[in-house]
Order: sequence, then C-alpha cells, then structure tokens
Amino acid sequence: MDLPERIERYLDIVDEWVRGLYHGMISHPAYEKIEKEAEDLEDAFMLACFPDAFGIPSPVSYYTAEILPYIEDEFEAWERRLWDRNSMIERKGQQYHF
Repeated sequence: MDLPERIERYLDIVDEWVRGLYHGMISHPAYEKIEKEAEDLEDAFMLACFPDAFGIPSPVSYYTAEILPYIEDEFEAWERRLWDRNSMIERKGQQYHF
C-alpha cells in the first residue's frame, strides 16, 4: 500500500468518524428530547428557587437570592420563556402528543 492509498483510507475513516459524531450530537432525534428534558429540569429548578417571580410567596426565595448574580442570564431567559404563554403551552403540549 503506497502513501496516496494510505492517506485516502485515513481520510475515509476520519470522514466516517466526523459524520457519526455530527449525527450523534446534533442531528439525532434524541438530541431534541434531551434538550427539552434539560429545559424542563431547569424550569423546575428555577421555579423552586424563585417562585416569587410569578407571585407565589415562598421563604425559600430569600435564601436563593444569593445565587441570582451567578445565573442572571439564565434567569432572564427563563422568565421570558415562561411569560410567553403561547410558546409554553405549545412546548408542554408537544411532550404528550408525539
């Protein structure tokens, strides 16, 4: 086996590996399910920590206010996502209707 054949074989292997990596990380249908599940867990955590953002009184939010400077960007995105009721109902409805 000469050098050009070895290079071509190596490039084929690398191409196959990159295609598999792309499929597994981005284009696989399970990626969307994992992303939605992570978003749901984040929603539950944020709602448990900051219920007063939606008018639910809780003494827990006094203690969790200390982490607010660290998760400021996530908090704003979460609050915006939850206040948009149309997208929230649509997202939650998709979970039960495949």
